[in-house]
Amino acid sequence: MVTPSERESDGGAVETESQNGAGGGAVVDSPRAGTIGDVRTPGALTGAHAGPLAERSIEGADDSSGPSPDAGQRGLEGTRDAVVSTRRRGVLRHRHFRNVWFAAFGSSVGGWMEMVGIQWSMAQVTLSPEWAAGGGSSAPVMMGYLAAAHLGPTLVLGMVGGVLADRVNRKKLLVWTQIMLMVVAVVLTVESARGAITPGLLLILSLINGVVAAFNIPAWQVLTPRLVPRDELTAAITLNGVQFNLARVIGPAAGGVILSQFGPTWLYAINSLSFLGVIVAVLSTPDAPALPRSGRRAWREIGEAVRFSLVDKGARCLLLGLFLFCLLATPMMRLLPILVSEVYHAEADAFGMLLAVMGVGAVTGFFVLRSIPRWYPKHHSIPVAIMLGGVFVTLLAAATDLWWAAGAIFLCGVTWLLSFNPSFAALQMLVDDRMRGRVLAFANVLTFGAMPLGAVVAGQIGEFVSGREGDGVGTQVGLGALGVTLAFAGFVMLAWRTPEVDGIKPGQPGYDRQPGLWRGLTGGTHRPNDRGAAANGRVNE
Repeated sequence: MVTPSERESDGGAVETESQNGAGGGAVVDSPRAGTIGDVRTPGALTGAHAGPLAERSIEGADDSSGPSPDAGQRGLEGTRDAVVSTRRRGVLRHRHFRNVWFAAFGSSVGGWMEMVGIQWSMAQVTLSPEWAAGGGSSAPVMMGYLAAAHLGPTLVLGMVGGVLADRVNRKKLLVWTQIMLMVVAVVLTVESARGAITPGLLLILSLINGVVAAFNIPAWQVLTPRLVPRDELTAAITLNGVQFNLARVIGPAAGGVILSQFGPTWLYAINSLSFLGVIVAVLSTPDAPALPRSGRRAWREIGEAVRFSLVDKGARCLLLGLFLFCLLATPMMRLLPILVSEVYHAEADAFGMLLAVMGVGAVTGFFVLRSIPRWYPKHHSIPVAIMLGGVFVTLLAAATDLWWAAGAIFLCGVTWLLSFNPSFAALQMLVDDRMRGRVLAFANVLTFGAMPLGAVVAGQIGEFVSGREGDGVGTQVGLGALGVTLAFAGFVMLAWRTPEVDGIKPGQPGYDRQPGLWRGLTGGTHRPNDRGAAANGRVNE
């Protein structure tokens, strides 16, 4: 699957004419942004569109059919009952969101299973004597080509996909791109069953998958906000991240068992079938017709989105934080196998275990996010998460044994969710719906581009220090340098905060840019005077 953001005013969909609705985004944390390339990022953030009027017209909320004629006479009682119901059932009480969430979870599990099969298939061929005798590139290089084939299309076509998502029926775009991704998965299944899997075929399918994903991701990023009320968007995005990370714990473990017993074809088949649930769930959501055309050329619309992203203080700060986190934290995923073999002196199963532990950390981050009081703003909490993320990446770099590494990567998973999910939620609140797809596509381009760049930087630092590419000590130094830099960046963002992240403008209550680490940590200027009000709610209630 992929991630969403959308607009709709018919048939019970989120009805909004506001120009400051919410959109959704995710660093392909979606189950179906295409999985052949084995390019997944934890803490995916999914989102969509919902304006200020959203909570009045969410179809399926509490599975009710709408207010009764005498609703006014029972206003207080109904409101009280609704609040109790909301807190008890959470964001999953919205029928369309619930259906999509469970379908996405199954799809994410299938995607992780496919990842296990793809890695095994590529390794089996490229590590064979016949491949080496034929002059083929080494297995690590071929895995790099696989990642490039999947990421390249998004870097090149990401903005085009965003423009298209703003010009066509987003629901139809999402459904058709999901169908095309399923076709690619089916081809992979059939070719595997025929015993015809080759590195070249995997690269071609990965490239096709990446091209489709470049258009699927913006369409997916506009789905969630039209399925939930605006004030529950953060909860919905966080819950989407939870399902992805739960799948990361389950998928690889189950995939390993199935692979050893039945071979990779079964993994590809399961993944192919998992698309059906998502397609059916999306088809059941309200329609999302194209927004009114501006009449301008595509390149002007792209320029408008880029200018907004760079000029608006809140959006610029959020995109900078996302870029820095992807640049300086995500390289640990690429460097982890080297740490496992060269530093912890463990086998490949330890690598899978650490990935699962990080997924558990991200799920834990969901509960940590729920414990944050409503009054504590995102322009405080996001820098705290970035700063702590840098600290924990540094701890991982310093780890000398597997258990130390497991503890550090667990904490990395927690901060991963606490930084990505609120960042995309805040960005959705700031973006005008008419250019939401383009702005989120620009965010995707920045984050996708930062991931491999950070790994290259860390590798160059490590090679300079150790003199041997891939050396364990050099890798530790390179990753540690990134972690320290990220921690410092988070410190600066926390001490010199940007209230515009939460839509707070100069002169409005809560606008405080007075430098200070303690002021940033405590958020004292935002704390309600009424302690009862301060304890009244949590982020996801």
